[in-house]
Amino acid sequence: MDERLEFLGLDPDARRRLKALQPLVAAEIKPALDAFYAQVRATPQTRAFFTDDSHIDGASRAQEKHWALIAEAQFDTAYVDGVRRIGQAHARLGLEPRWYIGGYARILDGLVRGVIEARWPKGFLAPKGGAEAVGEDVGVLIRAAMLDMDFAISIYLEALDEARQRLEAERRASEARQAHLVEVLGAALARLSARDLGVRVVAPVGEEFQALKDDFNNAVAALEAAMTAVSDSTESVAGGVVQIGAAADDLSRRTEQQAASLEETAAALEQITATVQKSAEGARQASEAVATAKAQAERSAAVMTETQGAMGEIEHSASQISQIIGVIDEIAFQTNLLALNAGVEAARAGDAGKGFAVVASEVRALAQRSADAAKEIKTLISASTQQVEQGVALVAQTGEALTGILEQVAEIDGLVSEIAASSEEQSVGLAQVNTAVNQMDHLTQQNAAMVQQTTAATHTLKSQADDLGQLVGAFTVAAPSQSRAA
Repeated sequence: MDERLEFLGLDPDARRRLKALQPLVAAEIKPALDAFYAQVRATPQTRAFFTDDSHIDGASRAQEKHWALIAEAQFDTAYVDGVRRIGQAHARLGLEPRWYIGGYARILDGLVRGVIEARWPKGFLAPKGGAEAVGEDVGVLIRAAMLDMDFAISIYLEALDEARQRLEAERRASEARQAHLVEVLGAALARLSARDLGVRVVAPVGEEFQALKDDFNNAVAALEAAMTAVSDSTESVAGGVVQIGAAADDLSRRTEQQAASLEETAAALEQITATVQKSAEGARQASEAVATAKAQAERSAAVMTETQGAMGEIEHSASQISQIIGVIDEIAFQTNLLALNAGVEAARAGDAGKGFAVVASEVRALAQRSADAAKEIKTLISASTQQVEQGVALVAQTGEALTGILEQVAEIDGLVSEIAASSEEQSVGLAQVNTAVNQMDHLTQQNAAMVQQTTAATHTLKSQADDLGQLVGAFTVAAPSQSRAA
């Protein structure tokens, strides 16, 4: 500070002159600062250093206090500390010297104008040397401002240099830490590239690289866990693929057998269907034949009814013939009686009655023959009547038998019709079943083909699982998993 004061010519006399300007500085500094900070508000580059108007007002009050300290002209430790704080604050904010110098120019402009207006001699009565005194005042004020600006800028540059040196030291330290980290990570990555998943970065690293170290260790740990799980899963998949392959082979054989069985079943079912269709046709023909027999039985029953009527009439006629034969027998008896009386009368007549006696004898003989014939006819008629009665009884029995036969034929016709309908339904059902079995046969053939494809895919998957197991097995992990140990 002494060197600066001496170089700038701020000796004790100059400082006393500066102190004398203290009231003037106190009066003019506020308007000068207001004009300066109005320009700060209007300039976007300088306005960006402040958060709001209250921040700007606080800076203006601090500047006013500092200029009051300058006007004290002491330039002691308090002043030095104040300037140092200002320079360091500017360095911390990144306020470039051009804005600082511009601010001094505006403030000095206001102060110089105030000094000139206040101290410049006026009128003819002004003392001699007044202008020179004003020049001295302006000069000492400018030198004090330049001292303050020089010192503030020097502090600013020192702070920047310290920051630069600090940053340079931090850069070198950071480079050293980076080199150490690169070396450690390189060794770890070399082990990792050799498929050693048990590698971890255990060496201490810089604080800023601790997150990177933790991320690397966590990533490798996660990769190790994943590869362990993949290894276990690969073994499980390999075992499962073997089982699936065996099951697929088994299923393929069973499917082929099932397809063959279904094919045979379809062929047998087709034969059964044809047989049932023939049976249905035979049942239909049997139903038609039974229906014809039923119709014939119904006609036979009608004929039998008519026969029963005719036999009844024959029986009635036979009874009438018996009555007629009885009449003839009585006539023969009466005729024989009359012939006997005629023979007696002819005997009484003697020779005159001989011819009549012969006639009477012939009539008697004829009557006797008629009686004998009537007896024979009666005997025959009686026998015929008995036979007719037996025939009527037999015809009645035959009618009852035909009626029973007709009823049974009707039942048989119903049963055969039901059998024919059932056979037809069975034929239709079997045809549907045959169609379904054929479809099942077709689907089973397709399934067999798919099973063969699945079997081939399973073998391929097994080969890929083996390859994956070999790839995973090339990695080294910290410890085997429980499943692998098991």
